[in-house]
Amino acid sequence: MNAFAAAVGVLFDDPNIGRDAVYIADGGTSKLVRVVARRADAITDFGDARLWSETTRIDLRVAEVPAPRPGDRIEIDGDSFLIQGDPVRDRERLVWTVDLRPA
Repeated sequence: MNAFAAAVGVLFDDPNIGRDAVYIADGGTSKLVRVVARRADAITDFGDARLWSETTRIDLRVAEVPAPRPGDRIEIDGDSFLIQGDPVRDRERLVWTVDLRPA
């Protein structure tokens, strides 16, 4: 394990940063994973207007979820979300960033 993988593990396992969640592949079985919330709101410029919208974006460890796909479900604290759009991996290929929408 390299230093980056060890640091990612520490962040996800920290009870102040990481949270327990259930990952359910589309048509598959459920799996307990750890997630890290990325950002709660997005501000988008549209011409002269600025639009504010709530977003749910999380990080997943590649080691726990090797291939997340749009339509897969994630349950966090009793709330259910669907992955929307294509997940993006970080440069070290250790973490997926996924956008979620309420299920």
